[in-house]
Amino acid sequence: MTKILVCDDDRDIVSALRIYLESDGYEVIPAYDGLQAIQILQDDPEIALLLLDIMMPELDGISTVARVREERNLPVILLTAKSEDTDKVLGLNVGADDYVTKPFNPVELLARVRSQLRRYLQLGSAEQREDLLCIGGITLDDRRKEVCLDGEPVGLTPREYEILKLLMQHPGEVFRPEEIYRRIWKEEPYGAEGTVAVHIRHLREKLEITPSEPRYLKAVWGQGYKIEKLSAVSRQKEGT
Repeated sequence: MTKILVCDDDRDIVSALRIYLESDGYEVIPAYDGLQAIQILQDDPEIALLLLDIMMPELDGISTVARVREERNLPVILLTAKSEDTDKVLGLNVGADDYVTKPFNPVELLARVRSQLRRYLQLGSAEQREDLLCIGGITLDDRRKEVCLDGEPVGLTPREYEILKLLMQHPGEVFRPEEIYRRIWKEEPYGAEGTVAVHIRHLREKLEITPSEPRYLKAVWGQGYKIEKLSAVSRQKEGT
């Protein structure tokens, strides 16, 4: 589950944001001033995004962004009032990625969060991790055992997950059904072709817009299956 740090000295706002974000599947870590937020970020490297108020005691949002940027490259979205136009510009100049004006629209807020996380996780801003695999819009986080498609979680069975992980670890490489069965089931591949084909079909139904015309999970006639080498950048261009 993706972790988001929400920092605002108004506890009611933190509570409201927590409800919105948790309903969208995120884990929310609360903080109530900039110093506390910095300490939490230092202690928890898995936090993937910071929602930060500008006007706070102890350490304001602008100064907090500047401090955060000395150590972390995670997305930062500022929470601002309509009267804080100058602070918005200053915040963006010191390293914030976006801002949401109070009172915020929950739909807009969640859209901005998803957009920043997608860019962070899929377009190369995230810290390099061997257990984080990205192919186009598919992200497999082996640390959390989670798969997302365009930022949205996808529920897979354990076998489906392991097949997808195997293919994503070797993009463009063709695996015969017998080899997939041997690696995933850890048994001799009797009847492997039909069993693997069923699991590939289920994966396509969950990950492909048009399962009958897959963009990711391809069959190579007479040989086996592969996942295409498709970067997040090239996929984004195709959609424009």
